[in-house]
Amino acid sequence: MSKLGIVVAGGPAPGINSVIAAAVIRARLSGVEVVGIRDGFKWIMTGDTTRVVPLEISGTTRIHYRGGSFLGISRANPTKHPEHMAGTLASLASLGVDKLVTIGGDDTAYSAHRLALASAGKLRVVHVPKTIDNDLDLPPEVNTFGYLTARSVGVSIVENLMVDAKTTARWYFVVAMGRKAGHLALGIGKAAAATITLIPEEFVGARARLSTIVDTLAGAIIKRLAQGKHDGVAVLAEGLVEILPESDLADLSRVERDAHDHIRLAEVNFGDIVKAAVRARLEGLGVDVTIVSKNIGYELRCADPVASDMEYCRDLGHSAARFILEGGSGALVSMQGGRFKPIPFADIMDPATGRMRVRMVDLHSERYAIARAFMLRLGQTDLLDRAALARIAAVANLSPEQFEREFSSAFCDVPAS
Repeated sequence: MSKLGIVVAGGPAPGINSVIAAAVIRARLSGVEVVGIRDGFKWIMTGDTTRVVPLEISGTTRIHYRGGSFLGISRANPTKHPEHMAGTLASLASLGVDKLVTIGGDDTAYSAHRLALASAGKLRVVHVPKTIDNDLDLPPEVNTFGYLTARSVGVSIVENLMVDAKTTARWYFVVAMGRKAGHLALGIGKAAAATITLIPEEFVGARARLSTIVDTLAGAIIKRLAQGKHDGVAVLAEGLVEILPESDLADLSRVERDAHDHIRLAEVNFGDIVKAAVRARLEGLGVDVTIVSKNIGYELRCADPVASDMEYCRDLGHSAARFILEGGSGALVSMQGGRFKPIPFADIMDPATGRMRVRMVDLHSERYAIARAFMLRLGQTDLLDRAALARIAAVANLSPEQFEREFSSAFCDVPAS
């Protein structure tokens, strides 16, 4: 008798339990046995099948309300060594699992793709994409599950920090998750009306330097001081770390990496690095500002899902189970326009890297242009209004001409939409 296995890998995201519950219900109502594989691929890739549990409707029917993962999670990578790939397939075969639902981000999707190929048709695999980073290469209008909840929780945190910043006359530098793309940071900053949001997409080429980020933030602080305001909140995407040369971040080479060879960004105190650099820049100009750095990554990942993510994930879990029970395999599950649409792995993989393509923030979209319009930062309009520029420059104890030269890299307008 065939079995459906469910495994969760990568990092947590709100809605995982909704996917698990819906998939279990759909499969059990079809008479198919379901087993949950604990802690991602960590154990089964070494041949340990003792940490696998049977899943029934009665034990999963209400888990969708809660954050975290009912089955645990890990970043163990079965594709890194051939013996782990072989061990994973052998473990699944010994368990009688011939259908596998994987829940994870781009790394897990790659693992699912490789498992499907390596099994030579013996194992059907379907992947449910999750990441609060919202950076999988789905259609622009399709969010990855967990993003909406993470944005909502992040907005609440930033809202409170904005009140504290105004009360205490200080600035907060809030670092939000987003390894490659700035969707989450931008979504939080825009919805919360943060003073400024910086994402990696806008710092490319020669602009991908710590000094440019520092001047952009310092320029925003000086401009706000010229308006008589001593407070503000800047939201920074953690992915800014990955675009900077290691020479700008002296300790980066010694930072631990995960099983997929990614820098453990949580170990890089990016907020503190930027805070120290901005404070030094401002002190050099005779500007005294209190800055506090705050990382809000882990507070978002295991939050209870909001209703939209609960509903969305139940759709995804049900569709994943139905697709694989009806003979489908080798695809990623998506909901587009209220309809289930499988996306073959081959259609979402980058042929150059063999990995999933990353969806970046479109800097030429109206969504981004509106976000930039609401930010307070230096721009070309400040250069055109010489009286305003003189007021800003005076805060930094510089002439307008000196200020323009000092902060030339920070005068960057909104891209055309």
